[in-house]
Amino acid sequence: MPTNKFTNKINAFLQTKYPSLIWFLAGLVAVLLESFRGSINNYLIYKGVFTHTIEQQNLYLQYPQLYEDSNHYGPVFSLIIAPFTILPNNIGVALWAMFNVYLLYKAVKYLPITTLQQRAILLIGVLEMMTSIHSVQINPSLTATLIFAYVLIKNEKDFWACMFIALGFYVKLYGIVGLLFWLFSKHKIKFIGYFIFWMLALFALPMLISSPQFIIQTYTDWYNSLVEKNIQNTNLLPSNMQDISVMGMIKRIFYLPNLSNLLVLLPGLGLFLLPLLRFKQYKSTQFQLFALASTLLFIVLFSTSSESPTYVIAVMGAAIWYVLQPMPQSKFAIALLVFMLFITCLSTTDLVPRYFKVNFIRPYALKALPCFIIWLVLIYQMLTITFVKEKTTIAKA
Repeated sequence: MPTNKFTNKINAFLQTKYPSLIWFLAGLVAVLLESFRGSINNYLIYKGVFTHTIEQQNLYLQYPQLYEDSNHYGPVFSLIIAPFTILPNNIGVALWAMFNVYLLYKAVKYLPITTLQQRAILLIGVLEMMTSIHSVQINPSLTATLIFAYVLIKNEKDFWACMFIALGFYVKLYGIVGLLFWLFSKHKIKFIGYFIFWMLALFALPMLISSPQFIIQTYTDWYNSLVEKNIQNTNLLPSNMQDISVMGMIKRIFYLPNLSNLLVLLPGLGLFLLPLLRFKQYKSTQFQLFALASTLLFIVLFSTSSESPTYVIAVMGAAIWYVLQPMPQSKFAIALLVFMLFITCLSTTDLVPRYFKVNFIRPYALKALPCFIIWLVLIYQMLTITFVKEKTTIAKA
């Protein structure tokens, strides 16, 4: 009975506008805190992408007089950040952060699920969204590009879906996995043509504010910077906050610094693709949403570039998985959700004891563990559940 009362209270809360309000207030609080602290280094890097593109200076060098670290995004990002660069930093960074918050919010609202399920996803993902916004990162928008790509393909708007896939690729490579949704397209031949168009168009678009020679060279520079960054990501120094992935977790737990990433990545890729052999399930909206959730989890769990702010992508995938579980959710599903909220989402806050964070979660990249378990469960369900053609098996809140 207590469980039913708690569930009823949650459902009543989801019927209000408060989840949406919490989502936007949390994002605003996060960016204002960083702005007041003057901790907006990533935003300064982003501004540098625009100014250096115009000035035709290497986008991937260190510019210590302007900011710490270096850029790792493609030249097309210069056009995305451009409108914010004309504003004073405190205003620009706030609008940039809220743009990310809003874009992911709209993406969730377009998912073909109930309003209550959408609000539940926002509540589950709000802590990781805040973590990303605290770092003034673009990860919420990257999550949105993949969700938009799926939704647009489902709505037979493949032309615009291909734009989001190509855009995600040219910003941070992750977007290319959106090609998976081609399997669900009703216009597969047209899709291929649209994708080639957008790849060529977005490749050339930054040339409008620079020069063809510089942009072509920049893509070579970008590749070299990513190769170098990958090498840096995979070291096991305690100070390294990168490679919070399945590979990084295994290397740290068992202290296998020389373990080849391919030994983990290839089996992971095989598991990721295996459910897609169930061709008869493609017409099921629930199966498609499971594939979307799996994609969001996979690109973070099996990337050496994964860091704490990247996990908004994976957690949104896990949230989609959770709201699709049969109602009422099983104790196992609830336990996995709580486990993820504690280890993945709260591990960056003061609510988790420092001793636990410093001695276990960070050194062993355990932030990845709950999402990895959820992903394995999701893959098992995709392989074993008989899905129907439409949304009748999607949980009704």
